[in-house]
This record gives sequence, C-alpha cells and structure tokens, in this order.
Amino acid sequence: MEKKQFQAESRRLLEMMINSIYTQKEIFLRELISNASDAIDKIYYRALTDENLHFDKDNYYIRVIPDKPNRTLTIADTGIGMTEEELETHLGVIAKSGSLAFKQANETKDGHTIIGQFGVGFYSAFMVADVVTVISRALGSDRAYKWESTGADGYTIEPYEKDTVGTEVILKIKQNTEEENYDEFLEEYRLKAIIKKYSDFIRYPIKMTVSGKRLKEGSDNEFEDYREEQTVNSMVPIWRKNKSELTPEDYEKFYAEKHYGFDKPLKHIHISADGAVSYQAVLFIPESIPFDYYTKEFEKGLELYANGVLIMNKCPDLLPDYFSFVKGMVDSESLSLNISREMLQHDRQLKLIARNIESKVKSQLQSMLKDEREKYETFYKSFGRQLKYGVYSDFGSHKDTLQDLLMFHSSKEKKLVTLDEYVSRMPEDQKYIYYAAGESIERIAKLPQTELVADKGYEILYLTEDIDEFAVKVLGRYKDKEFKSVSGGDLGIETEDQPDDAEQSANKELFDYMKSRLDGKVASVRASKRLKSHPVCLSADGEVSIEMEKVLNAMPNNPNIKADKVLEINIHHPVFQSLKDAFASDKERLNLYTGLLYNQALLIEGLPVEDPVEFTNDICKMMV
Repeated sequence: MEKKQFQAESRRLLEMMINSIYTQKEIFLRELISNASDAIDKIYYRALTDENLHFDKDNYYIRVIPDKPNRTLTIADTGIGMTEEELETHLGVIAKSGSLAFKQANETKDGHTIIGQFGVGFYSAFMVADVVTVISRALGSDRAYKWESTGADGYTIEPYEKDTVGTEVILKIKQNTEEENYDEFLEEYRLKAIIKKYSDFIRYPIKMTVSGKRLKEGSDNEFEDYREEQTVNSMVPIWRKNKSELTPEDYEKFYAEKHYGFDKPLKHIHISADGAVSYQAVLFIPESIPFDYYTKEFEKGLELYANGVLIMNKCPDLLPDYFSFVKGMVDSESLSLNISREMLQHDRQLKLIARNIESKVKSQLQSMLKDEREKYETFYKSFGRQLKYGVYSDFGSHKDTLQDLLMFHSSKEKKLVTLDEYVSRMPEDQKYIYYAAGESIERIAKLPQTELVADKGYEILYLTEDIDEFAVKVLGRYKDKEFKSVSGGDLGIETEDQPDDAEQSANKELFDYMKSRLDGKVASVRASKRLKSHPVCLSADGEVSIEMEKVLNAMPNNPNIKADKVLEINIHHPVFQSLKDAFASDKERLNLYTGLLYNQALLIEGLPVEDPVEFTNDICKMMV
C-alpha cells in the first residue's frame, strides 16, 4: 500500500508538536476526548435540520479502552465519523479544522458548541504513541476506512470493516525510556485521573471498564475482584446548573472537590454572563490564608475551561494581584486559544472577562462589609494585607478601587473601622485623618505623640502592619481629608500653651547645642507642639517616617534609609528647666541629659539604643 506524505508545512509542524508544543504529555487524552465530543456534537447539529435523524443522547458516548498486554489505548466514539475524503483532509493536513468550519456554519445558542478550534490536537497522540490508527465510519455510509501513521514520515488510508458509525483512535503506546514512563497511560487509575482533571465536564458519558474489590454476597469479610463499565466523568458542571437549584452546601462541596482549600469559603459568586463575551464562573472568597500566600511560590489564577474542557490550571490574567486570594473557575466558548489549547491569546474577550470578575469580586466584598461585618472582618484578617499592597502597588493606580475596602484599628472604637466610618464621625473642626504607626495597638496607644490629638477628642487610626503607612502615603487623602501622622510635621491643632516662634528663638542656642552633641543623629531639636505630659519624643520631617525607616531597613538588601528625625522637647515639663540650668552652668551634665533623652525617645519608638552599655552607665551617673 502506498504511503502518503504529509504536506511539507504539516510535516514540520508535526515534528514540532511531538517535541515541543505541548508541555505535558497527558494532554493528548484531553485532545482526543474533545475531538470525540465534537464528533457527537456534529450529529446533534445534523439532527436539528434532518427530520429523519433522531438524536437520543443515551446512544452517544465516548469509550476509553486500555489494553496492557497489547500495549494499546483506544478512544472510541459514536459520533458522526469521517469519510475517506475527510480522513485525508482532516488528518493529512495539520491545522485543517473540521470542527471550526462546522461551528461557523452551525452557530446555535442551545448549549451545544463545537470545542475544536484547531485541527492539531489529534497529533498530540504522537507524543505517547509509536503508531496511531484511526478507524472511522461516517454517518450515512456503509463503508469504513482506516488511517494509520507512525509519525512525520507519512500515513496510509485503506478500506476497513466497522459495524457502527463513529471513530476509534487506537494508540500503540511507546516503550518506557529512562526519562519517560509511558506505562502510566495504560493504567486505569491514571487514565481516570487525567479524564477527571481535564474532561470531567464533557457533556457526553466517558465510559471505562474498571476493576475493583467488593464483599462477596452473603459474606462479612470475604472480598472478590470485579470489573464493570463505569461513567468516569461528571458531565454536568455546577456552573451550568441553575442557581436556584443549588444550595450553599453544593458550592461548599464543589470547593472541597476541586481542592481550592481545606477551609470553607466565606462567600461564593456564581456568574452567568451573556453579552459582548459569554462565560460562566464560580468564584470563592476563602476564609483562611494559604500557608504560602505571601511567598514567591504562591501562584494566583483561576481554572480556565473552554466549553467544559480544562485548558489552564491557573490563569493569572483573570485576576488582578490585589484579588489573588479568589479561588474558582471560568468557562467560556468565546476565547481565542493558541495552537496547543494550553495557552490563551491575550485577546479582548479575556480582558473583558477579567474586568467583569474584578467588578463582581469588589461588589461581593462591599456587600459583605455592609451586611455581614463579622464575615468581612474574618476575610480582612486573612487578606486585608493584600488589599493594602494593591493600594501601594503600581504607583497607586488602584487606590480608588480599593480604598473603601480598607480597615484599620481605631483609638475610639477599639476595633477595625473603615475610612468612611472614620470620616463620617469627624468633628467639624477636625482638618485631617490622624494616624499613628507602630508594632502593636498597645504600643501605639502609649506613644507620647498621640497625646495632643487624643486630648482634642480626635480619633486616631492605628497602623500596625508594615505595609499600612506606605498604603496611607499613596492614598494621600480620602474624601478630601488629608492623612496626617501624629509623629510628622504640623498637626494642624492650635492650643493656648503651644510654644510660639518667640519661645523657639529664645531656646535656639540650647537646642542647637543639643543637636551638635547628638552628632548627626537628628536633623534638629525643637520645642514640641504635640507633647503634653511626656518630656520627649521623636518625630520626622519629610516623606520617610520613623516607622517606614524600620520597615525598609528590615528588608534583606537593607537600603539603610534614614528618616529625618527631630528630637522634640516638652518645654512645659520639669525636665526642660533642668536642661536650661545645665546649659547655663554645667555643660557636662547637659551632655548627659541630652544622651539620656535621645535614648529614651529611641526606646519609645521601638528603635534600638545604639550603645546600651553607655546608656546604662549614664543612668547610674544620674543616681549618684
């Protein structure tokens, strides 16, 4: 029998495909099952217009048959089959897609669509097979044909006997090598796992004869082996069911079955969109944070299906980074797939879906915040940090999207509050949204810098996470109210006992002397406008706060960034008189006081004392 050659372009593509297009060899089974599903779909479409053809879904299925002794794997379907000419056209010319042409000629909206967009999927079989044989009998024909190929060197077509309409693809599985275990594609458990992973929601039954053990009838402890045919796919996915017939337990079961997490989801979002782009999605907002969530190893993304066939385990383009905690899947028939169906073209449809998902997730979070506060706070304790990263990243381009979802601890409420809640209860005379940053709520509450703001009755937001102040700096303001650190610059609060410019000038020599003694450790020493009962504190001029300095310098590369620290002295505290007296008559004692006050201010801020031995010696000097 004369062997026919693939077209030159097809031959090169086949060689490429066998060696490089697909990243995982198991994909071949997904492709062949998808082709079989297409073939059954074509009969369905034909039945819509041919009154002599009755489509009874029970008569249509796909069968997967491993034969270990003969080392073959067969994928058989009861679909439309192929004529000799179609075998030549569809299998002799790679990327000639019968499915795509059929789809374009038979568009319908009743839920049946043709999966195939490329004719190349069939050739993935050569990744695992030395010989591929296709036996097919077309609908309406009493003749069958056999197509056979050993790969890029060509193929043969000859008449063959087949009693029923449909197609059988028979793979002669390769022998194992040192690098590859091809035996796995003859094992029942492995084939079932691949079908479950990629083709679980093919709309027709995928049948296999499987082995098992069961109790012998009438016995309590004696088992027997058995083999029986089973349908190994689910067929109808949850996202194609009507929302009204699903319960919260159904969604929780789906969440567990898909191994999205060991927790229970706080919320689910079921989307059925039909418009510029048609897709269905089931999304989940988890309760617990994955152990690797804030590591480089964590991969964000949703499962992506094309007409029920899994094409990507994690599609990162469907989620913005700040919503990377969302789990779930998207199924669409509108997407443009690349040649291997493993990757997406970055097309308009994908971006539309991503934008819609972002909007739906934000709406769900806002709804939780408004109506289920306790649930939202549970979510926020796990993933609020990610929302703040989202505000800070990309130069604050997402801050308008995320600012209403943020929460911070409050000096008044003693719990998490939103920015809207804070602003809504601001007194009329309050100009700024005040915040204080530190390692814990308890430490922040004791900061001397909070005294004046708290004394005025103004609420203070407590920023306890390392990202908090960076996010607030990017926000800049909320509802026209500027953020103001209690440790930075002018607080915008006027009181009768605050030092004025004259008092600053009168004590300039003393403050300049103290600054010189600290030898570059502070940018200036000045009379404090924020202290009431405490003698000293540190504040910062400029954009980098003391808390930001701590965070930045804790990073692995240690950029050694310094805040412009200011040593503030409470001129109404008794210690100030001691400073003035020492300045007038005992510079050595003033030097001692200056060092002590600076180290006290460092300790209050949670900064390390540079020389603990000197500090303790100075304390001892004060005691004698």
